[in-house]
Amino acid sequence: MGVVVLAACAVWSLVTAAAHDGRPEGVLLAVLAVAAGYAAGRICGSLLPVAAPCAGALAGLGLTVGRPHLSAGPEIVAPLGQEGATAALLTLAAGAACCAAWSATAPALRLALRALAAGTAVTAAVLGSVAGFLACTAVLLCSLAAGRMRRRGLGLAGLALSAALMTGLTWAVAGNAMPDGLEVSLEGQLTQHRLGLWHDALHMAHQEAGLGVGPGRFGELSQTATQTLLSDGKPHSAPLQQAAEQGIVGVVLLATVFCWVLYALWRTRQPTPVALTAGAALTALAAIACVGNALSFTTVSAGAGLLAGLATARPFAQEPPGHEKDVRPRGDRLTS
Repeated sequence: MGVVVLAACAVWSLVTAAAHDGRPEGVLLAVLAVAAGYAAGRICGSLLPVAAPCAGALAGLGLTVGRPHLSAGPEIVAPLGQEGATAALLTLAAGAACCAAWSATAPALRLALRALAAGTAVTAAVLGSVAGFLACTAVLLCSLAAGRMRRRGLGLAGLALSAALMTGLTWAVAGNAMPDGLEVSLEGQLTQHRLGLWHDALHMAHQEAGLGVGPGRFGELSQTATQTLLSDGKPHSAPLQQAAEQGIVGVVLLATVFCWVLYALWRTRQPTPVALTAGAALTALAAIACVGNALSFTTVSAGAGLLAGLATARPFAQEPPGHEKDVRPRGDRLTS
């Protein structure tokens, strides 16, 4: 199913690019990064169920601290792009550390890994990433609460609803459908420039609802982007960028990828706390992507795929020899 969904995303980007002379390279690179990260996560998670997510958490933390500028973009757009990428990487690192903690059996090791997740949140605060601090804290709290949940389906449904509400809120702000007082408050938080990009993206989506204006063409057609001295040519909202550049089908495909990940977490043989922790981290990433440019960074796309792969891997130690084909997941239990 995952192969079909990702292939559909790649094919549709080529179709919309051919229709409007767009540039699908960015979308294709993101799809490749997610696929590669997911495959690597499945393999490493099967071989090293504790060490692999721990290494992923340390890598994400080290990459963020050691290389704060994750791309060669202009400095003027750093508050719009780099901050979102930093928050996203730290969120994924916190999620990986919490997943490793639930996979560990030694109490001391589990405590150390949770301390690593808490340290990731502190690092976000030190770097000045408010979104990263809130997201990492939310992931850590959700991970602790996941230990008390017996049925993962309800938790994953709640995460899906949260992502849908965040997307709807972003859409409402872009369409000026919010109350005046709340809209003024959000304008102060999001900046007038970002709201201008969102308005342009929604206008393009209304004009070209079927195929969009073409991948990579938002910067050419957006008045807000063209009037900016240095611009990266993106609306800094994943759903609005999909709607503007690839039409309603692009938005549906993006939502389908997220739903596929949640479905894979529901079906995974990993313990329920691991599945819910990864789901919480990926939902936090989706929220960050709704109001930022996080998914435009290859490291973030690959990290999201890696975390999903780690949380859906099948550790060899949990599979009795000769019984692999007889075991089927039912709810949160393994039955023969």
